[in-house]
Amino acid sequence: MQIHRLSCHTFWVDVRVAGINDRWIASADTPHGPSLGLAFTPRRALRLALEPFDGVIDELLDSVPPELLDHRGASY
Repeated sequence: MQIHRLSCHTFWVDVRVAGINDRWIASADTPHGPSLGLAFTPRRALRLALEPFDGVIDELLDSVPPELLDHRGASY
């Protein structure tokens, strides 16, 4: 599992990402509890987990380490 702090112009959010059986699961901390995303790529899993932050999702994803988004298969 990897833990990252993503940031945008007004706040930051902690996320966790793990690859399991050729799928990726991401969890993002929100004011109302964790939000989960499950997908075949880490980028899509993160995008789903970040849905409560609509409007700044792309800005948050810009702060993800590029090496994480380059992964094709589950390896964590």
